[in-house]
Amino acid sequence: MPIAANRENNAARALWIEGPRQAALRSARVGEPGAGEARIAMLWSGISRGTERLVFEGRVPESEAKSMRAPFQQGEFPFPVKYGYCAVGRVEAGPAAWLGRTVFCLHPHQSRFIVPLDMPRPVPENVPPRRATLAANMETALNALWDSGAGPGDKIVVIGAGVVGLLVAALCAGLPGADVTVVDIDPSRAKIAASFGAKFVAAADFAALGEEDADLVFHASASPQGLALALGCAGLEASVVEMSWYGDAAVAAPLGGAFHAKRLRLISSQVGQVSPSRRPRWNYARRLDKALELLADARFDALITEEVAFEDAPRELPRILAPGAAGLATGLRY
Repeated sequence: MPIAANRENNAARALWIEGPRQAALRSARVGEPGAGEARIAMLWSGISRGTERLVFEGRVPESEAKSMRAPFQQGEFPFPVKYGYCAVGRVEAGPAAWLGRTVFCLHPHQSRFIVPLDMPRPVPENVPPRRATLAANMETALNALWDSGAGPGDKIVVIGAGVVGLLVAALCAGLPGADVTVVDIDPSRAKIAASFGAKFVAAADFAALGEEDADLVFHASASPQGLALALGCAGLEASVVEMSWYGDAAVAAPLGGAFHAKRLRLISSQVGQVSPSRRPRWNYARRLDKALELLADARFDALITEEVAFEDAPRELPRILAPGAAGLATGLRY
């Protein structure tokens, strides 16, 4: 039988996208968990700028609405919809073995919620709850590394120094002898890239260098210019891993020039499926547990550049998710 705590305090508030670039908090009651369930009080949730910006702007294509649904999402695209998937909280009701544990869960932004016990994953004791909000991003980066076939000694270029791009760079820099370069239009990302063991080159300078011998390229800038740069710097028979998702936008891919002569491979990487190279042995839970374990590194705190109180989220979201907004990850503090 579930053991409950805080029975008098089951009220919850959830963040809903009500219309194009419009958000509001809605009240909800979560009650008591049943058998095989836990109630979680949120500590932090992370805003995933790339995907959540497209949701916030109503740019999820109808053809992708089913595959884009987040676990425990309510509402339908485009609006109104309760979305998000980077939740970190503490179990306040449920089986005795779970009470008080800090967990990560793929759940929208909501102050309290009930989920089946197979959904939350324990956060390692050496990973602070705030940093654990990066787990979904780390999963994406880990999956991309598996998709890429990156190996020791490779010359690797990462185009786009957002959160996912920098996590990919950090993982690649851990490969023995790997030569990792991060390229972005924002020079403020250079210090973080260097802390992960990667070089940083401004996009304009990198284009002028005319580099075209990378063993492997990751594209994570979500821009046509970045994609062109990624294809241009790839060496003979190299792979370009496309990590950007463009929603309903048409993107010009420069597949002329040397694309065919160099026999380049353009690989799609997306976190919705475990990489084929690991799928026979890895499930979603094992991959998420590994992502959380990889976050036991204080250097990743630099990727969270802003904190916002959950109550202020409806007012702040248009700024946080504006095109070209400054900073990297934003944490919602509960």
